[in-house]
Amino acid sequence: MVELLDREAIRDCLYRYCRGTDRADEAMLRSAYWPDAHDSHGPYRGPAEGFIRFALDVFKTGPRNIHQITNILIEFISAAEAAVESYFTALQRGPDQDGEVRQMLLCGRYCDLFQKRQGEWRIAERTVVYDWIEEQIPPAVLEAERFGPRQPTGAPYPDDPVYALGKRRIASRDNAFPASERESRISGTTDHDIFAAEERP
Repeated sequence: MVELLDREAIRDCLYRYCRGTDRADEAMLRSAYWPDAHDSHGPYRGPAEGFIRFALDVFKTGPRNIHQITNILIEFISAAEAAVESYFTALQRGPDQDGEVRQMLLCGRYCDLFQKRQGEWRIAERTVVYDWIEEQIPPAVLEAERFGPRQPTGAPYPDDPVYALGKRRIASRDNAFPASERESRISGTTDHDIFAAEERP
């Protein structure tokens, strides 16, 4: 059971990294790394903090980023460390140093050392391995015209619709059952009831 929960926590961390990058969400991006983490990320090699500062500068240019992660293979080294390989596809569009808009399709793998500290899994070391790169011709038509009625479009933090969704309070599982039924569910002996009880905050 602990291993299953650990695997889910590691996946959740990887997805937080994607949202942090795609939505220009600094807090979400930081939550994927330990403060002393190291990142080898293309031209950047050094503390993860330096990569985060680099990303914050990129966020100011108003880029369009889409990151997708698949094929997550988690191999536990110990109860507190795991070697994790994740395949990624990234579509990135934004201005280069000369202000010219460029668009790239990148495919590769995040090779990560995850560590569990005080019950939380985050990236301690990351090496980005590139398996495919393709420079594309950016569309000449403005996004408003290209998307047309397909609204809303993705936006940076805090304007993206996902953040409005996160503010909605969803009733907890405890509140979904009468008090007497909650007690019986917690005290039950089936695997399903034990799992449900352990998931409650």
